[in-house]
Amino acid sequence: MFKRFAQTAVLSGIVLASQAQAHFQLVYTPETLRERGGQITLKMPFTHPAASGHVMTIDKPEQFFSVRKGKKTDLLSSLQPIQWTSAENTGPAWEAPVKLRGLGDHIFVLQPAPYLEAEEDAYIQQITKTIINVGSLPSGWNEPLGLKAEIVPLTKPYAVYEYGTFTGVVQSEGKAVPFAEIEVEFINYTPDMQQNAFAKTPLTNPPAQAFVTQTIYADANGTFTFGFPNAGHWGFAALGVGPDKEYNGKELSQDAVIWVQAHPLR
Repeated sequence: MFKRFAQTAVLSGIVLASQAQAHFQLVYTPETLRERGGQITLKMPFTHPAASGHVMTIDKPEQFFSVRKGKKTDLLSSLQPIQWTSAENTGPAWEAPVKLRGLGDHIFVLQPAPYLEAEEDAYIQQITKTIINVGSLPSGWNEPLGLKAEIVPLTKPYAVYEYGTFTGVVQSEGKAVPFAEIEVEFINYTPDMQQNAFAKTPLTNPPAQAFVTQTIYADANGTFTFGFPNAGHWGFAALGVGPDKEYNGKELSQDAVIWVQAHPLR
């Protein structure tokens, strides 16, 4: 599997050479656990959320849909192009206004078009899942969808305390992927839903560069657990676990991504 990183300059003028950041497809809304349904907006830049890094140019996604109580709803036509701004650049992204109808779990899945990582001469496709709950009533958050690349949660991804843990199973087309490599990043710059931009000030200051993108591995059954050091939104990307390994004659890393929100204990 090819290595994935980006070189980033910090706006203060201090350049951190070889600053490694993971690519992460976002399907973001501020609150994934809601008392009521109604209209929300999902923001979907492909970027480096832990460092407010480069926003990558992506084509229109191949699929975007929701699943609730086993019913799949095609939402591809709801996607609207936007521009997303990070500390490094402004680039194209997508958003979708969606209406949460009814209590329970609303599972959103985005399958983007493969992205050509020019430095590696290879493609990345991150099949991304975000689960939003209405009314604290579970209704399918842990059910596999049979995606080509998927992280199936064993912990409710919208009901985790900070300092708690999240456990998931990496799957490809319904089968566990043993010893999958998983990158983990924190959205360290709060997304501004009105301005379509990351905040300029980070939420935390990592003690060392090694903490910006963390790497863990699943066990022989495809299962992994991660403990949250603070509240907020955390992304998990299982690298290259999908069955498709080539696109347009080049190597393809077909990743599984899931977003988890840890909540403060007050």
